[in-house]
Amino acid sequence: MNRIIYNLRYLLLQLVLFSATLIAQTEGQINEDECSFNGMQLYGKIQFVESFPDLTVQVVDSFPDLKVKIVESFADDCGEWQIVDSFPDVKVKIVESFADIKIKFVESFPGIP
Repeated sequence: MNRIIYNLRYLLLQLVLFSATLIAQTEGQINEDECSFNGMQLYGKIQFVESFPDLTVQVVDSFPDLKVKIVESFADDCGEWQIVDSFPDVKVKIVESFADIKIKFVESFPGIP
């Protein structure tokens, strides 16, 4: 009887671990080759919004997913953002928690660390 309970516990543990792995794989991830998150580019013309964002970000001081440099024009490299009021490539909302990605504003060397 104890052996059956042990086997059932082991099987349940394996099922939980497998489910957690599937959930982690389906969450959005940054594509380093394309510098994108779920198909949205992480560079270009960015508009900060309060509602209906394409991407939510949390500003952090350490361990960012993306280092962001604000530029005046030609934001065509990974992590370069040109802030605009209209016709953005991506609409971004800054949040305190549960963000899609974490960013850090930098003066040089933008991109994925």
